[in-house]
Amino acid sequence: MLSSCRPCGMTLLDHLCTSIEERKRAGTAFERALPEALEELAPDGFQKIELETMMLLQSNLPIMKKFLYLSGLVTTMTLTLGMTFRLLHWPGGSELFNFGFLGFTLIFLPAVGFNNYRKKVTRSSYEKLRLFAGEASAVVTGSAVLLKVLALPGDILLLVGAGIFTFAFLPLLFFTMYKKSLA
Repeated sequence: MLSSCRPCGMTLLDHLCTSIEERKRAGTAFERALPEALEELAPDGFQKIELETMMLLQSNLPIMKKFLYLSGLVTTMTLTLGMTFRLLHWPGGSELFNFGFLGFTLIFLPAVGFNNYRKKVTRSSYEKLRLFAGEASAVVTGSAVLLKVLALPGDILLLVGAGIFTFAFLPLLFFTMYKKSLA
């Protein structure tokens, strides 16, 4: 009976009220109609409905969110292990650190930016541009830092990343903050 209510958008409370009203129309007293309706609605209790709802919500995470969380977990774990191995002078520390930093910079940060960008379609063009500038500066600066760690030339990338951050992201950030303070 409950599944037939989904297309019309009824909530559990609507269903409960409707069930009680039907029982009252049939001549049942409210004191008896309420427990009967509750038993019909949730024979195993509301905790079971809550548990099933949580399971459904967690199992239906969109692929993008799963990718985002998994890439964040893997890259930060690799970064942390690499840093620890390097501090202890264990073999493989530099490789783990570099791989983690590369993944964090080139996979996780762009995925976060894309997720934030598409999450709010109603954002103003200033906010969208600010998000893009912030992500671009993070990726470019992170790539430059990785190149410097590997003793490769990355000075121009570092300057470009700092320039995007200084002359694009920060002005847009403060402009957005200023506009919000006026509202």
